[in-house]
Amino acid sequence: MPSGAQALLRTLVDAGVTVCFTNPGTSEMHFVAALDNVPEMRAVLALFEGVATGAADGYARMTGRPAATLLHLGPGLGNGLANLHNARRARVPVVNIVGDHATYHAPYDAQLQSDIETVARNVSPGWVRTSTSAESLPKDLAEAVAAATGPPGQVATLIVPADLSWTDGVQPAVPVPPASPRPVGTEAIEAVRSALMMGKRSALLLGGSALHGPALRAAARIATTTGAQLFAEVFPRRIERGAGVPAVERIAYFAELASVQLAGLEHLVLVDAPAPVSFFAYPGKKSHLVPEGCAVHRLTADGDDVAGTLAVLADAVLAGGSRTTGSVKQPAKAPKTPRAPEIPQGPLTAASACQTIAALLPEGAIVSDEANTSGVTFAGASAGSPPHDLLTLTGGAIGQGLPVAIGAAVACPDRPVVALEADGSAMYTIQSLWTMARERLDVTVVIFNNRSYGILDVELQRVGVQAAGQKAQAQLDLADPALDFVALSQGLGVPAVLASTNQELAAALRRAFAEPGPHLVEVVVPPVFSGRRLKALPTVLSALEHLPAPLGRALKRRIAP
Repeated sequence: MPSGAQALLRTLVDAGVTVCFTNPGTSEMHFVAALDNVPEMRAVLALFEGVATGAADGYARMTGRPAATLLHLGPGLGNGLANLHNARRARVPVVNIVGDHATYHAPYDAQLQSDIETVARNVSPGWVRTSTSAESLPKDLAEAVAAATGPPGQVATLIVPADLSWTDGVQPAVPVPPASPRPVGTEAIEAVRSALMMGKRSALLLGGSALHGPALRAAARIATTTGAQLFAEVFPRRIERGAGVPAVERIAYFAELASVQLAGLEHLVLVDAPAPVSFFAYPGKKSHLVPEGCAVHRLTADGDDVAGTLAVLADAVLAGGSRTTGSVKQPAKAPKTPRAPEIPQGPLTAASACQTIAALLPEGAIVSDEANTSGVTFAGASAGSPPHDLLTLTGGAIGQGLPVAIGAAVACPDRPVVALEADGSAMYTIQSLWTMARERLDVTVVIFNNRSYGILDVELQRVGVQAAGQKAQAQLDLADPALDFVALSQGLGVPAVLASTNQELAAALRRAFAEPGPHLVEVVVPPVFSGRRLKALPTVLSALEHLPAPLGRALKRRIAP
């Protein structure tokens, strides 16, 4: 007779969840044993819970469907919290299955006893449940899958006492249909249409599902007709870009730059995105980045039909013609078409490495970008690369890039995955390389090794510290001892090389893209940031795509020393 654990697995598969990223312990052993009886479920082992949770995030970003995670009690869930935080911020569907002590064992307060629900609510505020009987267990899981799938997507966490898993005679539950996207009312769409057609400086701030597929193309039609700018949130969960794809300018991470980008806006339309705010608070600087006097219009809220709403709005503005200034129609100017870059000559730097990667990027690639400061120029360099998807650090909790690459590769085995990774961030979830090797995933990892926490070097100054001493600077330094990513990668089963020139990097990338399975290329580069000064200022400015000349000059005045 099927056990509770087998009924759980069958319930997942029947609901369309066929991948589980696992890091199990004793309380999950019956789930592990049941895997042999449910061949449709793919179980992917991670050596650290943060790899499992980040991989589930990457899988959901590319499929729109949840993967499951299997985690061991409260400490196991705690180890996965950082990347579950990123998944929550990305608003993607993830189903956590967290084992717990048997119900009759809990009163004894054994060493691993904890309040798992309290831990889970930090990343799973909308749906947390502890099953109380074997009979209700499959139904609880079916509801968790439906809640996670949304819309909007969310992290749903089911806590499973061990004795419920080993109970016999439990039957799978019938899948629960998830909620359908809500249509947006015609009055709200008309209000936005009217604002965009006034001839004033306007912009659409796109996030979530608005940045790829039909939704992005509808937004581009709106921008072309009305003259509105297209912005993307700072860290989008998935943005489609490259040659032939509508260009969208991401809001800058630094609030000073974002304020310049948004300056002069009179209407800002939010599409599956929140209003822009500073990533952190800084002495004497504002947190809310919407310009004074700018009217904010929320076109869609959580749970709304984003693609359908943009399509209706695009038809409405097209029917109304181009925007008007007084009585003169002003059609929007077509943006310049960027071209893929050439492989650069000269010394290997973070900027030249980004240009080399962009020059060789395969068509249809999925790029997981956690290069942080070293990757600041990749956006500009790759604007004319073949069409690709970019996945970014949605919640700001580092250690996301390598696990997200795993999930993307599992989700899309027919597409090459490129992980652009900073040295400090890589060490949070370096165990990801082992899973890539074990699963033979087609992932090319490029480690930008600048031997520092580069972003913190500039943040130390931005928070008001005028003269950092030796102890303070030592907290940002990764050079003593120097990290050897080639040795680390080979020890975890992924072939790796060190590239010292742009030509060596190009040769290594060509080999990696041509051969199946994972590869790692380490590039040792100087930091982009040094204190307050941007070492590659002209290149950094060009990384912000399609900047009008006045904005470029304003940015240069704002950040130049």
